[in-house]
Amino acid sequence: MDLDLNSQTLTRQMAAQPIIDALDRAILAKQAGQTPRQYLGGSYIGDDCERKIQFQYTVTPVDEGKGFPADILRVFERGHRTEDMAAQWLRDAGFMLKTEGADGRQFGFSSAGGKFKGHADGVIVGWSGEGESPAAFPALWENKALNAKTWAKVRDHGVRKVKPVYFAQAVLYQYHLGLTDNPAVFTFINADTMQVGVELIEFDPLECQRLIDRAVRVITATDAGEQLPRIAGEPDHFACRWCSYATRCWSAP
Repeated sequence: MDLDLNSQTLTRQMAAQPIIDALDRAILAKQAGQTPRQYLGGSYIGDDCERKIQFQYTVTPVDEGKGFPADILRVFERGHRTEDMAAQWLRDAGFMLKTEGADGRQFGFSSAGGKFKGHADGVIVGWSGEGESPAAFPALWENKALNAKTWAKVRDHGVRKVKPVYFAQAVLYQYHLGLTDNPAVFTFINADTMQVGVELIEFDPLECQRLIDRAVRVITATDAGEQLPRIAGEPDHFACRWCSYATRCWSAP
C-alpha cells in the first residue's frame, strides 16, 4: 500500500492496514486451496504462444513473484459477478437465456478423452420481449468485464483484433455446442462505468479448425514429453516480457 506521509492520513492508513492484510490473506488462501484444472482449457487455447499454452495445460508453476496478487484475484471475482448481472439484464430485456443444461451443469464441451474442455456462459434460446427478437437464436452468449481502455478498443476495433483469446472461446463453443448457424452474442461490460457493449460474432470454421489443430498439437506434444516452440526467438519480445513463465521458459533449451 502506498502511504501518504501526511500525519493524519498516515495514522488512518496504518490503522486500516491490518484489516486489508486480513482480506488479502483470505483471498490468497482461497485461491491456493482451489484444485487446478487438469485439462487444456478453451479459455486460453487462443493465446499466441503454444509453449505458454502448454505450460498452462501442464499446470506448470509460474515464475517466482508472478502469481496473481490479491487485487487481481478480486478483479477476476468482479468479472464473475458482472456475468451474473449481465445475464439478469438480458432476461429482463426479454431474452430467454439459459446458463446451464437440464442436468444443472454449465454448458460446455469435452473432447480428446477429456483432455480438452471449455465452459460457455450461456445460450439464448428465445425471445419474450415486445416485437421481433433483436437477435437470432439459438445463439451462444459470452460475457466479459473489461477496464475502460480495453472496453473502448473492443468497441472500436472488435473482439477478434483486440482480444483474440475471447474470440477463440466463442468460435470453439459455437462449434462444440452446435450453435454455428446464428452469430454469438458477445456482451462486454465497462467495469468502470458499467456501460454495455455488444458484438455479434459470426462462426469462423477456418479459425475453429486452426484452434482444434492447435489443441491436438499441444496434447500430442505433451503426451510425448516434447516442448513446443516459443512465440519468439529472443526473451525481450513483447509477449515474453509480460509472460508469467518467461524465466522458466528461457532457462530451458
